[in-house]
Amino acid sequence: MKATIIPIGNSKGLRIPKAILEQCNISEEVSLEVKGDSIIIKPNKKKPRKDWDKYFKMMKEKEEDKLLINEKIDLETENWEW
Repeated sequence: MKATIIPIGNSKGLRIPKAILEQCNISEEVSLEVKGDSIIIKPNKKKPRKDWDKYFKMMKEKEEDKLLINEKIDLETENWEW
């Protein structure tokens, strides 16, 4: 299948037919990858930070939400060893 690159503002775009998007399970976001002189378009299945609220709640219940680094850092460098 051939497609034409079209101007979109200061950029360029490509119209992808709905049937192809559905076949590839692409709905909103995609990942773009360049290999040689080719562009690979993949559906972005991962949702960053999905369910974080649930996991934070579980951490709190298990009391695993403690700071790992002491927040009282000596920013004045008075006690630092050089």
